Amino acid sequence: MPKLVVKPVVAELWVDLERLFGPSGACSGCWCMWWRITAAEFSRDAGAANRAAFRDIVRSGAVPGLLAYSGDTPVGWVCVAPRTEFPRIERSPKLRPVDDTPVWSIVCFFVDRAHRGENVAARLLREAVRWAASNGARVVEGYPVDPGKSAASSFTGVTPMFEAAGFREVERRGGRPIMRKKVSARR
Repeated sequence: MPKLVVKPVVAELWVDLERLFGPSGACSGCWCMWWRITAAEFSRDAGAANRAAFRDIVRSGAVPGLLAYSGDTPVGWVCVAPRTEFPRIERSPKLRPVDDTPVWSIVCFFVDRAHRGENVAARLLREAVRWAASNGARVVEGYPVDPGKSAASSFTGVTPMFEAAGFREVERRGGRPIMRKKVSARR
């Protein structure tokens, strides 16, 4: 695994996020807005509008996730925030809340093609858990796919990676697991 430095995405790092995501906004003009807006809004806004909406989130002072760097080069991204910031998850029949426990959600990974297979996503997962705990989380949740799914559907991570990081499956609806890890909130 290459030596990585992981940083919270703040306004000053927006250019690095753009560099990593490239002109396609990571995948199909997403710009990490998939979980934040409705399907109709996503279809309408894919590309420039999603980019502008996500840039506004970053510029607002919110920290929507973490960037991994190899040297000065951004090589990976993880989106982590309180579950309430992702309305599509809240509405999803498969991912609806398991209970009334407040959780932070890890919803997306993106790793530069040249750095795939180097455990960048696994490192980002561990750092996302630490970040959530340092911001008051007591439970962190993820929605990975089982191995063997298409690469396009694995943007939420894969179950073995979450298991290796200490997550356990707490619910499965329609074949999609909800995995959780309890953490000690540290502020």
